[in-house]
Amino acid sequence: MTLMDRDPGDAGGISARSYRALMRHQAGAVAIVATVSEGVRAGLTATAFSSLSDQPPTLLVCVQRKAGAHDLIAQSKVFSINILAADQQDVAVRFSGNSGVRGAERFDGHAWGRLTTGAPVLDHALAVLDCELVESHGFTTHTIFIGRAVDGATRSEAQPLLYFRGDYWNLGER
Repeated sequence: MTLMDRDPGDAGGISARSYRALMRHQAGAVAIVATVSEGVRAGLTATAFSSLSDQPPTLLVCVQRKAGAHDLIAQSKVFSINILAADQQDVAVRFSGNSGVRGAERFDGHAWGRLTTGAPVLDHALAVLDCELVESHGFTTHTIFIGRAVDGATRSEAQPLLYFRGDYWNLGER
């Protein structure tokens, strides 16, 4: 077992670099968080989202304050969680910020629709949840957005796209 670096500025805590290295070992679903405000669309690739409750149906997503979608979610009070299928890795890369594509151009090349809130939803995603923002909580560099799912759709025959150890995984190919 490899022991992780300690952060000298934090009594007993590990470093941010070590924390990121540890969290890469948690396999997770990959999603695009998308929103629209006054006709401007924005989105980002996320693995930091989770179901919160089924009564009422709520989930949370953690968004870095520097992300282009952050302020639009706060303004519009709507967002979608688009859980990606294994055949949508290109969408994950496009919205990750690593492809060089920025802003609304990230939506180009794929079909997007709308459900109840008007937030963009990706056609043919594994699952989409259309959400109204009900609460937000700031924490250091991120905001935790809590949304009530008001609509959704699935592509039940598809396989999930996962993120594990810094790479995308298609369970059908591994």
